[in-house]
Amino acid sequence: MISGKEIQVLDRNSEYLGVSTSTLMEKAGQGVAEFIINQLNLRKASILILCGTGNNGGDGFVAARYLITKYPVTVFLAGNEDDIKSDIAQENFLHLKKTKAKIIFVNDSSDLDRLLSNHDVIVDAMLGIGFSGTLREPYATIIKKINPLPDKTLISVDVPTGFGTDLSLHPQYTVTFHDIKEGMNQENSGEIHIIDIGIPNEAITHVGPGELAIYYPRPKKHSHKGDNGSVLVIGGGPYTGAPALAGMAALRTGADLAFIVTPKRVWQAVASYSPNLIVHNGTSNILTQDDVPLVKLLLPRCQTIIIGPGLGAAPETEQAIQDIIKLCITEQKTLVLDADAIKPAGEHNELILHTKTVITPHAGEFKKLTGVQLPDDIDKRKQIVEQWAKKLDVTILLKGPVDIISNGIQTKLNTTHNEAMTVSGTGDVLAGIVGALLSKGAEPINAAQIAAFLNGAAGNEAFAKQSYGLLATDIIDKIPTILKKYL
Repeated sequence: MISGKEIQVLDRNSEYLGVSTSTLMEKAGQGVAEFIINQLNLRKASILILCGTGNNGGDGFVAARYLITKYPVTVFLAGNEDDIKSDIAQENFLHLKKTKAKIIFVNDSSDLDRLLSNHDVIVDAMLGIGFSGTLREPYATIIKKINPLPDKTLISVDVPTGFGTDLSLHPQYTVTFHDIKEGMNQENSGEIHIIDIGIPNEAITHVGPGELAIYYPRPKKHSHKGDNGSVLVIGGGPYTGAPALAGMAALRTGADLAFIVTPKRVWQAVASYSPNLIVHNGTSNILTQDDVPLVKLLLPRCQTIIIGPGLGAAPETEQAIQDIIKLCITEQKTLVLDADAIKPAGEHNELILHTKTVITPHAGEFKKLTGVQLPDDIDKRKQIVEQWAKKLDVTILLKGPVDIISNGIQTKLNTTHNEAMTVSGTGDVLAGIVGALLSKGAEPINAAQIAAFLNGAAGNEAFAKQSYGLLATDIIDKIPTILKKYL
């Protein structure tokens, strides 16, 4: 079973992998036609296909083209030709016009009652998984006319029109694509038949631009400063650049504000990296429990806390990290645990159980988190990461030659990166991206998946120019390029 949004992700990822949306639509429409021809065994039938103006209607146009070779077909478009929304649906409508199918537009709908009564088979290709909200006209009226009809064979394409609303079609059959959609059952969808439309396996198992395009939280037009995410980075001390890289990556990913709490001896150095960072200095040369009140003071201004970049492993720092985690969980903040925060969390993993936390370890840090030495075999690694994500009820983004992202329920891989990204600071950039997405309202699994792809794609864009001289700052600079490309 798959959500409507996740199927949209697969469509985008398929196109990224070379399988176009038009190819998927062709196979979808062909599959609907083959179901009617081969499985319903209708010797004689007149078929009415009700098409919307979106891609669900496009599937109907394709099905009509195949069905016209066997049966008389009439296509009723719930709109006018100029209303057809996507290029691929328009293209398939033009192909349909070259066939013998009879086409009737919505402005001729006064004859709809006659059309419904004169056809044996009615195919519903009006609204698909992209529909949300209240059912509008003419769809509401059409559904009210169809549902009471006796002795008709009614087939819905992908999902019944109005699915998930108070007013929906009640078909005998639903021909759905790739997998059953969430919420579908025999009561609301009739007998469900699944059609394989050729989505590549990698589009399912790996993250890609689909996660970014579908799950990135876009700002609202009338929002104000801070409405689109504020992050607090707690880092620095032994390493001054790490918290700055995380903060700048968060801003480039679309967070409105990036606050940084860093030890006293390095705060000026961290502040000097950019005037865009709001830097607060701690009480001593390393993070200690004395800095917890400052963090508590800043928490109301932030949605997400990134802990760990460049903090070091002093005992006082590790105790402070544990205290800050407790505080953040109490205040119901989302968390990113990176680098030096992973070991203290692993020593007391009850602190993060059942929380909206994303942990970003490499293999060595994963052992500090769990006590488990990961094998090299990717399938075994995947299984172990999934088990621990489920056990802790958090999201884990394991960094490596193949990234593994799991919340214990859903697990995906990422191979979008390059060998030059072993340069220092790329993990800090990744943590900043995750934090920004969480602060903007993305669910932890979606934030981690988007971040893995976005970080890698920006790294590849930078590598094309900088080659093996790539720096972490180059990746930050390319984040907006990837956002612009896929959003």
